[in-house]
Amino acid sequence: MEGNMRSEVDLLAAVTVLGVLEQAYFALQVIYARRKYKISPPDTMGHPEFERIFRAQANCSEYFPIFLSLLWVAGIFFHQGVAAACGVLYLHARFRYFRGYTQAAQGRLGPLYASARLLWLLLGLAVAGLLAHFLLPPSRPWVPVWPLWLLGAH
Repeated sequence: MEGNMRSEVDLLAAVTVLGVLEQAYFALQVIYARRKYKISPPDTMGHPEFERIFRAQANCSEYFPIFLSLLWVAGIFFHQGVAAACGVLYLHARFRYFRGYTQAAQGRLGPLYASARLLWLLLGLAVAGLLAHFLLPPSRPWVPVWPLWLLGAH
């Protein structure tokens, strides 16, 4: 891969690796909680603190593929920097979600809503980028005039 192509996805790659490290951290917290509360796999019930840690990790894992898909599509078709910034904010919100959930179930709500808003934003960026890719001629600049072009104001 040439250096030029790498620079087109380097931020996305960095956010992806950061996300993988975050997922590993969450998984380690489940392992530590299993040892602390003596809950062997495949059991998923036991001490309430273990159950919250387990659910927080599972919830974060469930949304991770959605996040990665939207991050890369938004980054490639809309703008790498904007998508990467949204990605870092999303990962921060998920970390806050995990920490809040492990302390009390109600502690997850604020960060949950923040991370959901960021996923919706990434989805919007991905859709906007794909629409521009498929509907605009390659020679036309699309930011920020593409919505006007799509509406017929050529």
